[in-house]
Amino acid sequence: MINEGNIYSDIKGIISKARQKAHGSVNFIMVEAYWNVGKRIVLEEQSGQKRAAYGEGLIKKLSKELSQDFGKGFSVANLENFRKFYLTFQGEQIPYAVRRELSWTHFRLIIRVGNPKARDYYIKESAEQFWSTRQLERNINSHYFERLLSSRQPRTEMEQDTKFEKTSAADFIKDPMVMEFLGLPEVPQNNEHNIETAIINNLQSFLLEMGKGFSFVSRQLRISTETSHFYIDLVFYNYLLKCFVLIDLKAGKLTHQDVGQMDMYVRMFDDLKRQPDDNPTIGLILCSSRDETIVKYSVLKESEQMFASKYRLILPREEELIAELERERRLFLEGHENA
Repeated sequence: MINEGNIYSDIKGIISKARQKAHGSVNFIMVEAYWNVGKRIVLEEQSGQKRAAYGEGLIKKLSKELSQDFGKGFSVANLENFRKFYLTFQGEQIPYAVRRELSWTHFRLIIRVGNPKARDYYIKESAEQFWSTRQLERNINSHYFERLLSSRQPRTEMEQDTKFEKTSAADFIKDPMVMEFLGLPEVPQNNEHNIETAIINNLQSFLLEMGKGFSFVSRQLRISTETSHFYIDLVFYNYLLKCFVLIDLKAGKLTHQDVGQMDMYVRMFDDLKRQPDDNPTIGLILCSSRDETIVKYSVLKESEQMFASKYRLILPREEELIAELERERRLFLEGHENA
């Protein structure tokens, strides 16, 4: 038996008390209990002379004895997670206390995120958008937070610290868009029709990737003048921005003709479809690759209504995605400094 002070009896009491109260709020009470278990382990480690070796041996002993009394759920790996859970939120007044919607599996994924702002974002969005643990894991692995175009906007530290208040289209649009859920290979043979059809067939996943507030309106929406008809690939409405969002799909590289076409679509839609209580229409070109020269010397550079994002049809490796995000950020900052 473990005889280092009263740690085992303390932890056993925490778990027993939690299980007694669990009939009303099983999920939240157990999450709180795991945080307290982690805290108790850390406090015990800090009293040891050789913390690393002491902590490793302590957790192994705890795992063995807790498993005998409580069954599954107290492996060495899980106890290490409880410890990390406490250390991650150590100085805070248990910020998850009002996030009863989230399970221990949500938090087990979130504590892997190193960036505190990203962690706060994932907690908030998971709770408010009812993300499943599968969706949360996918978003963490695809660096959902870092891909938001808002991270590329020049902002002061004070503005960056606001609690994710989204006030412009740039705060909702990600670059790149990761669409591995379409099940399409990244090959030159892809065409706009196949990508559009795959999006429609996986609309729920696409809406989750798009972000908060989007609803689907139409596919191949026709807008007509007295002399011509034009067809917009995909139309959405964002109820938070209170505006329509037009999407033009490009299987190849972005061209100046694509920019000009989207500029025309946005102007026509505002003139023919936009209602008096709608905000200005947003245009988004999704392309497989993008020439930054086109962005720099076109209406995309200064426009608050038009954007061009690259899309990826496979989930990139983490190091590859981080390198791409850093490259895009560097290009953006260089363009901003030269403006």
